[in-house]
Amino acid sequence: MKTEQPRQSVAVFLQTVSVAVAHLKQRLQQEYLQAYPDLREIIHLVLDEEESQAWRLTAFPHLLFPDLVEAHFANLVLRCGESKHKEAFTPYRYREIETYQPTHALCG
Repeated sequence: MKTEQPRQSVAVFLQTVSVAVAHLKQRLQQEYLQAYPDLREIIHLVLDEEESQAWRLTAFPHLLFPDLVEAHFANLVLRCGESKHKEAFTPYRYREIETYQPTHALCG
């Protein structure tokens, strides 16, 4: 009877984590598709791949999954270089920060 309790606990834990990962994956998919609707296939592939990776790495994949997805998209940008989808994978940042350079007045 005592051996049944840990098995049930493990089963319940795995089911709970599986549901959490599924909800997280759905939310990430919606967010990425809303932001980048033309990249539907890439988004699906990245999410599937990184979900599998998260499960291989830990018993708590829901904690790593979002970071793995973000890192994967960042890696895609590095591989593509100056692709037309570069902005799709990077967070908004200023392209160039103008530096202040004072003009010097000529004194006679």
